[in-house]
Amino acid sequence: MGDIRQSLLPRDVLSAAKELLYHLDIYICNLVQSGRQPPQVDSKTLDLVEEFILHSPKDRNIPARRMSALQELQLLEIMCSCFQEQSRDTVRQLMFSALFNLQGNQADESRMVLLGKLVSMAIAVGRIPILECAATWLQRTHCVYCVRLAQVLVDDYCSMVPGSVSTLHNIHSASPRFCCQFITAVTTLYDLTSEELTPPLELLQMIVSWIQSDPRLVLIAFLNTPLSGSQPISSLDVTPLGGLVRWCVKAPLVYRKDKKLAVANDSSESEPETGPLFSALHLSVLQVFMLLPNILNEKGLFGRLALLQIESLAALTSDLSRLLDQADKHTHTSSSDTHAASQLALDRLAQALQVAMASGALLCSREDLRSICSRLPHNNLLQLVLSGPVMYYNNMHTPPLAFSPHAAHSPIASHPTHPAHTPLATHPSSHPQYPAQPFVAGMQFPFRPSH
Repeated sequence: MGDIRQSLLPRDVLSAAKELLYHLDIYICNLVQSGRQPPQVDSKTLDLVEEFILHSPKDRNIPARRMSALQELQLLEIMCSCFQEQSRDTVRQLMFSALFNLQGNQADESRMVLLGKLVSMAIAVGRIPILECAATWLQRTHCVYCVRLAQVLVDDYCSMVPGSVSTLHNIHSASPRFCCQFITAVTTLYDLTSEELTPPLELLQMIVSWIQSDPRLVLIAFLNTPLSGSQPISSLDVTPLGGLVRWCVKAPLVYRKDKKLAVANDSSESEPETGPLFSALHLSVLQVFMLLPNILNEKGLFGRLALLQIESLAALTSDLSRLLDQADKHTHTSSSDTHAASQLALDRLAQALQVAMASGALLCSREDLRSICSRLPHNNLLQLVLSGPVMYYNNMHTPPLAFSPHAAHSPIASHPTHPAHTPLATHPSSHPQYPAQPFVAGMQFPFRPSH
């Protein structure tokens, strides 16, 4: 590819980019065919990509070339066709890496801008090979840049054009790998620490719908990732479970705060109710945890691999403690409402901790748990989790310890190989807004939806 530069310089900016993509495809095909392991694009080729596609000049005497909006659109269409027509996944992945793997130089900003536009177009026109390549990129790239890409897509499909979220919604069956990585990125982006960092309603509805229709979606990256221990430092989590738990636990307090702001602005009538969405999401996340024992056993990883990190939970409990303190200080909301929201958040944390431990997704001692939860106020369910034994179970027919005072001391509860007797079907609620609910079939703890 070394002598190509001279032939590209006289061409107009779009023609040069198109020609380079053509030669890059041939070059990578030959590289893969040569059998060299691992196949690696050389630095001179990467320099050509930066100069003629990303327009980062290598010669100070040559002015930077810029594309018009129309030319950029044409280039994106050409790239979509290039990846669509290339039948070999190895070639596509190498080409995507040559174009968009971050190099730690000035061209990285151009890479990110072009990547955001390409992935957004691929969603719009259904170019699945690009989404599959983007999923791999999201697995291997520093989470700061993954979050940037997620923000672009949320802006494009959930903010700028009303109703366009349906286009993004429809790709979940075509590229589940991409959707899994996208969920992980947006739960990293929207950590519910401020009003700006709460997920838009359309995004929340879409993710809940995705996971309800296919709970295994959030495990796709984990199921398809070789467990070589080579997960890049500071990359996204292997699954979005940690981020989804954070959403569900913090939501009763964060969205109640947002609702109060809406009331102050006399716009509460137009505010949609998010409680049932987070309630459904919480149930779906718990169901995903209950899928894990069989999966971890099949991989020989039960008790050896934590999909929910203790550091993530420590950060969550710290945030939750702060939110609870803030909730207590709000005098313009009735104390019963505040107490109900606080208890719901703590109930969800307790349920997530118990099911995560029982399913083998969380590996830690009771002492560790008590330490990270030490600043939280008393909650009956949380107290049971922190004081009772961990009931590991290795198949879907052996449920975790029921959240019931009777189950905590029942001799049957200490033998996970035996089916537990049905414990109390309800848990007392301190507020009529959250009535007691029966146990969900196959899930031995009380599930209380948020209305």
